[in-house]
Amino acid sequence: MSPKSAYQRHQLWRDGGVAAPSSRGPGGSRCRLSPRSLEKLAAYLDEGPAAHGWVEDQVWTATRVATLIGRKFHVSYSVSGATRLMHRIGFSPQVPARRVAERDEQAVTAWKEATWAEVNADGHRSGHRPHRGGEGGGE
Repeated sequence: MSPKSAYQRHQLWRDGGVAAPSSRGPGGSRCRLSPRSLEKLAAYLDEGPAAHGWVEDQVWTATRVATLIGRKFHVSYSVSGATRLMHRIGFSPQVPARRVAERDEQAVTAWKEATWAEVNADGHRSGHRPHRGGEGGGE
């Protein structure tokens, strides 16, 4: 506790008695959704993003949840506020996989099976051995 806070609490105690410096509850702004609206939001999130128009991938990002809250409850939430709200009702925001639209899955699979298997077999490309110090060293 800072000295200023201690002096303020002491002043409250002196002026109002023992009960005066008691806590006023948690800080911050109050939730803008009612308990019933929070239940509805959890049900919407359980339905999945596709049920609400996001068909690209099935993850709830904080941005999507903020948008959903605006659409369904006509309340504006920031992305960070939507993240805190999701945690409060037992959800966590997800980050969608970033992949190039032109990605060729067959080429990726072929590379993994051939090239990566060759590189990963001994920890290096076959035919290329690492130099070991101390063997046949100088004078």
